[in-house]
Amino acid sequence: QVQLVESGGGLVQPGGSLRLSCAASRNIAIIKTMGWYRQAPGKERELVAIIPTGGTPNYADSVKGRFTISRDNAKNTVYLEMNSLRPEDTAVYYCNFRVGLLYADDYWGQGTQVTVSS
Repeated sequence: QVQLVESGGGLVQPGGSLRLSCAASRNIAIIKTMGWYRQAPGKERELVAIIPTGGTPNYADSVKGRFTISRDNAKNTVYLEMNSLRPEDTAVYYCNFRVGLLYADDYWGQGTQVTVSS
């Protein structure tokens, strides 16, 4: 069994920063993509950022220029650097690993709450 363990969420003031981390409990040999999703109150879950293995990251329009996704392949870890945070960024954030060679399986983190409020 593979578990994705998230950390780094919390309460911050508008304009502040947070860095989210998501690490797999064991090595995963083939990771197609690593990504972050979020679900805000009253809204559908949405893709925030995704970074394919060997590819360039993509971001939701609402976070472009403010968030940066990165990965440490040796540690099977994905990060989300969040800057210039706004109240609209308040949500539960979930990490996702899509793994496999001939097929794909999705692994999800437990979710971490990010609250942006003064």
